[in-house]
Amino acid sequence: MNELTHFSDSGRARMVDVSAKSDTKRVAIASGVLRMQMSTLELIRAGKVAKGDVLTVADVGAVMAAKRTPDIIPMCHSIALTGVSVDFTEVLKPDHDGCVGIKATTTVSCTGQTGVEMEALTAASVALLTIYDMCKSVDRGMRMTSVQLEEKQGGKSGVWQRGIST
Repeated sequence: MNELTHFSDSGRARMVDVSAKSDTKRVAIASGVLRMQMSTLELIRAGKVAKGDVLTVADVGAVMAAKRTPDIIPMCHSIALTGVSVDFTEVLKPDHDGCVGIKATTTVSCTGQTGVEMEALTAASVALLTIYDMCKSVDRGMRMTSVQLEEKQGGKSGVWQRGIST
């Protein structure tokens, strides 16, 4: 198990000093699912949600969130991002409540001294929260599930992928 690095010798939280690290290309992929009634998904597909084009607004929200991650995650470094992309896919297999969903997958990249995992996770979360916000008037029972890091690349630790032991 790796040692936690966000604590000083006295046990206080701190931002890790990354100045000795080399710049490398870094990429992180995160995802999450927003579960909803099929009728809600049909409204999104048809472009009939009163607040507008749900997935376009969620895409913009995700990019904005990635760029603002250090403003909301206390010990997160400010990073010059070189790319943020968002993909949405429908999850049509109903869950135990009969709900379908939309999966948001975000990919964030930079060339720098620290990774972009938090930016990818924040972007995926805000994409789903934006969909919720735009659709809550028709489906208050929506729920976010499985927000998680899928993959990270770069830095000393190299590549990590969910489900693959390294």
